[in-house]
Amino acid sequence: MYGFNVTQQTFSYDNRPVTPLVDLPFDQWWFHGFLDYPPNEGDVVELPAGGSVNAELSCDKGATSWWPTSDGGDAGYGSNWPCPGQDSSQFHTTGIEDVKGCALAIADKTNASDVQPDDFTIFSVNQTCVWYLNTEFQVPAEMPACSGANCVCAWFWVHSDDSGAEQMYMNGFNCNVTGASSTTAIGQQMLPRQCGNDSSTGLVANPGNCTIGPKYPMYWLQAEGNNMFEGYYDVPYYGDKMGFHDGAQNDIFQDAYVSSLGPGSATATANARREVPVAAATPTPNPDKRSMMKRHKRMVNVAGHGSL
Repeated sequence: MYGFNVTQQTFSYDNRPVTPLVDLPFDQWWFHGFLDYPPNEGDVVELPAGGSVNAELSCDKGATSWWPTSDGGDAGYGSNWPCPGQDSSQFHTTGIEDVKGCALAIADKTNASDVQPDDFTIFSVNQTCVWYLNTEFQVPAEMPACSGANCVCAWFWVHSDDSGAEQMYMNGFNCNVTGASSTTAIGQQMLPRQCGNDSSTGLVANPGNCTIGPKYPMYWLQAEGNNMFEGYYDVPYYGDKMGFHDGAQNDIFQDAYVSSLGPGSATATANARREVPVAAATPTPNPDKRSMMKRHKRMVNVAGHGSL
């Protein structure tokens, strides 16, 4: 993971991978500000086409299999609970029914410094994330090999609005597709669209509004670089609400389109090529909809193959 080998003395502010991202300039939230701190050479996560990869998601590096390199030593390794000794509010949920899912994205670039926001495509979603420390992400069977020595991947999470202040999470890592048998490239992405139920906002499912095919990650609530502009409590999470089904995203090998318009429509094509904005204002919380007593919890990171 980018930033995995960094000590906090490197930064004048709390930039641990576990720290959430909100209202930040682009260079601080993109790759969590760790582009200059790559993994050790050769540390590449293998993504078996048609298989799965396990991610360790935790509040504390000391609770993962990397605990021997944690300053605090063993903090509960062996438990499948993300935050040993702490309740679920530490990872922003009131219970397993309140988790909203997280996702892995891939860009066919060798160097992370060359990756732009619209290079990433979400290829796997786990809708029970982040309830378990060990979290399986399925890889599409048709995933093509990386064109270079490796690809660049990232883990994304936007949590429920029911526990803690709103933020997003992103951490990057180098990856490589193994066992590839297909040469079909990932298609032209589009932005996700609200199309599933959301009881917290009263959204009623409208499958015709779904984006079908490859989708960008959702960049939200930052000072600049957002591509999603939902309100503070209208959380765009990696689940059915935004058209992300559980498991491998096997529909990414075509150009994206809006379900009701069908593939190849003029509107779908125009929307697919919408550029990710460079800067955007952060939505302002609505004090009338939720109590402003919601506490800002910053305890969890889920970082592909590495945690705090």
